Formats: sequence, structure tokens, C-alpha cells
Amino acid sequence: MRKYLFNGAMIGAVTGAFSIVQTTRKGPRDWKLVLMWISWGLSLAIAIGTVRQDSRELEDPQN
Repeated sequence: MRKYLFNGAMIGAVTGAFSIVQTTRKGPRDWKLVLMWISWGLSLAIAIGTVRQDSRELEDPQN
């Protein structure tokens, strides 16, 4: 769990979520807001994938 919490990509994704939540509360609700949430979801998925890949490389450095 620690590897996810202290990874830079995950920290960036969490801070991005805070920004999008604030925009959702205060801003207009249009198609750009939907794209922002999709973009955040993709960046979160990439961050999780990066952490998993780094973890696997540390466990098995031969591959």
C-alpha cells in the first residue's frame, strides 16, 4: 500500500482529483467537465499501472 501512497504519479492524480472536484462544484456543467473526469480517470489508471510495473521490476529484475 505504501508504494501507491508515496508514488509521485499517484500524488499527482490525487491532487488533480481535488482540482476537478472543485471545478465540478463551482463551474458550469458542460461537455468539458465530462472530458476532465475522463482524463483524470485515465491518468489514475496510468499511475496505478506504473506503480504495478515498477513493483514487478523490483521483485524480478531479470524481466
